[in-house]
Amino acid sequence: MDRFVILSGCSGGGKSTLLEALKRRGHHVVEEPGRRIVIEELEGDGSALPWVDAPAFARRAIAMSLADREEAAKIPGTVFFDRGLIDAASALEHLTGEPALISLGQLHRYNRHAFLTPPWPEIYVGDRERRHDLSAAVAEYERLSAAYPTLGYEVHVLPKVGVEERADFVHSVLGLE
Repeated sequence: MDRFVILSGCSGGGKSTLLEALKRRGHHVVEEPGRRIVIEELEGDGSALPWVDAPAFARRAIAMSLADREEAAKIPGTVFFDRGLIDAASALEHLTGEPALISLGQLHRYNRHAFLTPPWPEIYVGDRERRHDLSAAVAEYERLSAAYPTLGYEVHVLPKVGVEERADFVHSVLGLE
């Protein structure tokens, strides 16, 4: 879907903050599946936490991403996603070798412009839901930096600037007012 725009990249690189700025500008946003899953799992039995059973976590993120896309199809206008199906499929493929990325990534498209947050050590912070360290986040970023172009996306690495300038950058690339 051309109106579905993905924000991906390095954990702790400012995706959620940018998403909030885009929301303040009147856009619809979909929060990161992984963080929602971790919150649910911490309140439940915790069997699909990424540090307990990473493949189960990735499979759950794929299912949630597909459901998010279905719900977002009902919303008019541009919808910004904090991560999504490609990130989850890339993780599952990395963890298990299952060829999920190409099949899911080709079948369920986003806007051709994909925005990636680069590693930004100065703002990286772990928390209750983000327990991996910066080196794991950088490794994930490198996998995603390779995955998106492989699927035909034009990748735009977000500049390390303030959130409003990042939102302006996204608007400029997409031709949004």
